[in-house]
Formats: sequence, structure tokens, C-alpha cells
Amino acid sequence: KLETDPINVYRAVRAINPSPYLFYLDFRDIKLIGSSPEILVSVKNGKIQTKPIAGTRPRGKTSEEDKKLAEELISDEKERAEHLMLVDLARNDVGKVAKAGSVKVDRFMYIENYSHVMHIVSDVSGELKEGLYPLDVLKSVFPVGTVSGAPKVRAMQIIEELEPEKRGPYAGAVGYISFDGNLDTAIAIRTAIVRKDDIYVQAGAGIVADSIPENEYQETVNKAKALIKAIEIAENV
Repeated sequence: KLETDPINVYRAVRAINPSPYLFYLDFRDIKLIGSSPEILVSVKNGKIQTKPIAGTRPRGKTSEEDKKLAEELISDEKERAEHLMLVDLARNDVGKVAKAGSVKVDRFMYIENYSHVMHIVSDVSGELKEGLYPLDVLKSVFPVGTVSGAPKVRAMQIIEELEPEKRGPYAGAVGYISFDGNLDTAIAIRTAIVRKDDIYVQAGAGIVADSIPENEYQETVNKAKALIKAIEIAENV
């Protein structure tokens, strides 16, 4: 049960976990409160951009611990293999709607820090084909591989079979398509769902053949921490 106005949770999220995409969406019976670190896809002046994120560690308590965790993350073969798979999937998705030869990996495997976690990130871009529109780009990449897995269709079938709860808005998209031909969307992760007086926080981790279950579980805990802390702060103001 949420014992405060949902807008107070959003205010707390903004304060403790600033991210590239912050949003509060009020659909009367359902509200979404998000602090997403991850772009789904954008189109600006004909340039398509996406940034696959895969590979996670908690933030360190000191700068030295931060550095050690970052070095451990970027050298982890399992995390690198998972990330490479998702970069390839992003290149493939963008390639369906981009001009031939325009798809590039602008930056490959660098670390981005957030309040509670750090991630491996890469930047993928391309030039939009003549005759196509931002909605075509969104249709090509959605759902993004970082939340579906690969190969995408079979991975989603397995998700349908194994996950006990429907995802709802979680791992979907939040963003806009403008009249000037631009688009900007975030993946609805690090997102709380408020329904009546109840609030739900969902988090996930990427599973591959050599995943260690305890580590993947801990990753979901780390990812959910910021939102849970924001709820606690909001309820005690």
C-alpha cells in the first residue's frame, strides 16, 4: 500500500536518482513513475540513435570501490558476451530502417554511472531511409532487445511461458513523436506502477547460458533499490 500521494514518490525519485528520462504519467486509475536510464530509440533530423545497456554492478561506497567495480564489470566475459549480443541486435533493428551502409557503433562498451548502479553502454546510430517515418523506426526496434533477449521472437515466447506475472507497462516505451518528424522514447524500466492505493516496482536481469542465478537475482535487487528508497522517503516526509 502506498501511504502518500504518488507525486511525492516522483519528487523523491528526481532527487535521489536523476536519469536521462524522468516521467510522471497520470492515467487516473493507473500512474507511472519513472527514472529510466535507457533510451529505446530516438530520431532527430533523420538520425536514428539507440544505446544498448547490458551489464550491471552496484555503485561503490568510495571512488576507489567504484573504479574497482567498473573494471570488474568491463572485463567480465559473461557481461561482455551479453552486451555484444544486444549491440548486434540493435544494429540489426536499426539496419531495417536505415540507409544502406549508414549503421555505425559510435561508442562501444563504456561505463555509465547512476545513483545506485553502473552499466556497460554502447551507442548505435544510422540515417533514416527515404520514405520512412519515426513510427517505422519505433516499430522496427520495439520491444528493444535489452528487455526481450535474442533471438527476439523466440525469447518473447519463452518470457510468455516462464514469467508468472504479465509485464504491463514495464519494459515498454515512454516518449513522444513530434510533428517535425522527430521521436524520442525511453524504455519503461526503473518504473513504478501505481494502481489505486498499491504501488508495484518491477526489475529484471538478462539470463544467458553461463548466468549465476544468485548474481542475476542480486542485479534485480540493485536495480529496484532507487525506487524503493524513493517510496520510503516519500512516505516519511
